[in-house]
Amino acid sequence: MTTTTSTITEIAPEEFKSRWSVPPIGITLLDVREAWEVATAQVEGSFHLPMNQVPSRLAELDPNAPVVVMCHGGMRSLQVAQYLADQGFADVYNLSGGIDAWSQEVDPTVPRY
Repeated sequence: MTTTTSTITEIAPEEFKSRWSVPPIGITLLDVREAWEVATAQVEGSFHLPMNQVPSRLAELDPNAPVVVMCHGGMRSLQVAQYLADQGFADVYNLSGGIDAWSQEVDPTVPRY
């Protein structure tokens, strides 16, 4: 189920998976976790950009394309999603529950930590 928090829409992992599976829709799954977290568990096809590097690497993202932001549990990604929206990104979502929920609800082969 999709819900809205402030200006950011939360998207459940299963809903995102069904939308992302449709060829090609141009969604960026932005993983804002630290490098050690990505080394532990990752979603194939995601773009890793640690939270603290987002402001300095903003030009690597397309402000006109949909962006789904992901972290471990959904809190850091919510902050980054709000930052992106404040910077003019038009279509930003937060993956509710983060990679932990992804592992539980979509792909149990993704390790939990």
